[in-house]
Amino acid sequence: MERRWVGPDGYEIVPAIRDGRQVLQVCRDGTPVADCGSVEEVARHVDLADLCEVISLPARDDGRRAALS
Repeated sequence: MERRWVGPDGYEIVPAIRDGRQVLQVCRDGTPVADCGSVEEVARHVDLADLCEVISLPARDDGRRAALS
């Protein structure tokens, strides 16, 4: 499951692989701003206290379907 964090002013942080190493990519309004090697580097771009993790829930498929009339 993909992890990502969002913050104010269009900031989004997503894990990525660059040159064989894991980084945290900071984007703003969909445009990459920086590839950070540590959380401390991310904090130079956005206040960590403002970030919220986005949790994607799996689609529910328990056999229930809406009746069509």
